[in-house]
Amino acid sequence: MARAKRHYLHGYVWHITHRCHKKEFLLKLVKDRQRWLYWLFQAKKRYGLRILNYTVTSNHIHLLVADDGSRDSIPRSIQLIAGRTGQEYNQKIWFNCLQKSNEAAAD
Repeated sequence: MARAKRHYLHGYVWHITHRCHKKEFLLKLVKDRQRWLYWLFQAKKRYGLRILNYTVTSNHIHLLVADDGSRDSIPRSIQLIAGRTGQEYNQKIWFNCLQKSNEAAAD
């Protein structure tokens, strides 16, 4: 079923939740949560995202942000955070697989 269109209302405070892929616990390690926070504050610097509060759990996040007047700041910020966090997680998994493969080949 298709997602309902998002409505943009200028000057509001937004509560955003974002769940990990397949409800998996991809943010269970402190290092992964720290990388998510790094990208959150990069989004703040790049797009002027006004962060009021946030919570990062092992499989989802809650983000309370205020609209800065730009229609694109919130979606672009979420795209940056989720995209970069996902890329880094996938690179970590790929590196671990290669490392295990090399160790098995050396035996």
